[in-house]
Amino acid sequence: MSSAASKITAAVRAWLEGLDDGQRAGATFPFEAEERFVWAYTPGPREGLALRDMQPAQRDAARAIVAATMSGRGAGEVAAIIDLEPILGELERTDGRSDWMRRDPELYWFAVFGDPASNEPWSWRIGGHHVAVQFTLAEGRVISGVPSFLGANPAIVPSGPRAGRRTLAGEEDLARDLLAQLAPAERTRAVFDRTAPGDILTLNAARADIALVPVGIRHADLGASRQAVLERLIRYYLDRAAPDIAEAGWDRVVHGGLGDLTFAWAGPEARGRGHYYAVRGPNLLIEYDNTQNGANHIHAVLRGLDNDWGEDVLAAHVAAAHSPPG
Repeated sequence: MSSAASKITAAVRAWLEGLDDGQRAGATFPFEAEERFVWAYTPGPREGLALRDMQPAQRDAARAIVAATMSGRGAGEVAAIIDLEPILGELERTDGRSDWMRRDPELYWFAVFGDPASNEPWSWRIGGHHVAVQFTLAEGRVISGVPSFLGANPAIVPSGPRAGRRTLAGEEDLARDLLAQLAPAERTRAVFDRTAPGDILTLNAARADIALVPVGIRHADLGASRQAVLERLIRYYLDRAAPDIAEAGWDRVVHGGLGDLTFAWAGPEARGRGHYYAVRGPNLLIEYDNTQNGANHIHAVLRGLDNDWGEDVLAAHVAAAHSPPG
């Protein structure tokens, strides 16, 4: 078993063992359940066990799963997003919204699909407002860390004790760095619209429709320095996961071919204005949108076009298990 898989499995098993029978029943599902393919980033209830329904030690054990699976930065971003909920609630209360109390840092649900104590494939997820993260394991290794959605509202806290605090800053700054470095001819190909769409274009579909996503300029058609910035942007998203998981993800991207990766941008270049970008390739999709709430509301998703939910590796696993003897 790989080091990452061992740590994740131990953390998930420890959390499950600390639940009572009723909690465990609500938190676990068969691996084959359709629920495994359900994800959302809007407010509202999820299946699984919410932080609010856990005792303090159980919450600590749940957070330990995040820490075991994600990088320090990735786990910190998840915590920062959750910490934004009361800030957003107070902003909405001040604005006179009647539903501001739905902003609750305890409304994040953990779920496990399959049995981490067995040799069969299994996965775990955390879901709630602006967090939809799922990791799938099989054959003693992590085979997928996608879909991976993180969002932030407010992306920059406008007032109060935490005024000026930024969440998901790197997702914006690295893309802006690339845009700023593009040569004029490169920018003409990369910028597909002066107005950004109102959200990521693939939304929360179980299967991302790549036809919805603009192409932009190819990695192969960028100058070397811009290629390096595009690669840093991709790795920044992959680096939400623990280092060896991220490295395996990067190897998969490279194997798919860097040359055909593309970068597309919509919206003005000025900060504080609504903007969108997408990176797409043979086996990768990144979408980022910051248009809502006065362009202070980020949605940023990483998807594996051939391996969301681990489906590509699982298909090979099933085929090998059921192939006739040679």
